[in-house]
Amino acid sequence: MGTELKGNGFVIRGWKKGDQISLQKHADNPKISMYLLDRFPSPYTMEAASWWVDRLFDQPEPLLNFAITIGDKVIGGIGLEPREDVYRKTALLGYWLSEELWGKGIITEAVKLVTAYAFEKLDIIRIQAGVLSKNPASMRVLEKAEYVKEGISRNAVIKNGEVMDEHVYAMLKKG
Repeated sequence: MGTELKGNGFVIRGWKKGDQISLQKHADNPKISMYLLDRFPSPYTMEAASWWVDRLFDQPEPLLNFAITIGDKVIGGIGLEPREDVYRKTALLGYWLSEELWGKGIITEAVKLVTAYAFEKLDIIRIQAGVLSKNPASMRVLEKAEYVKEGISRNAVIKNGEVMDEHVYAMLKKG
């Protein structure tokens, strides 16, 4: 089996066939998609879940996109998107978690685990995350994971017809 990162009561692993059922169940929530990029579907249909799993179930190592699981059921996702050109040593971080598990420290621990994995396995020196201004819970996740807020890009995003600021967080590779 490929990479597995073990958290406290959960496992972060690559995607596999069959994940689409629990993925669709937990991702189909407007409170989750509300602060994610528009490419995260809402409603999150079974077709969208199947497309995602089909696209990622055989990722090469090192992995860039992970399922967060409990009892082998998907309860969230976390991934890295390497940038290009002059930004090629930076990856963007994104994540989501089932609403029923919010506030339990799972996503903070997942961010820490994936960050450590990324700095060890990928040729990067920086991981960056952007958080929409109306999502203070995600800002707290990154702060607890020791990411540093570097600034605020004002009026940088439009989500559901509303203009918002983007708070930029980053972690730099040590050493």
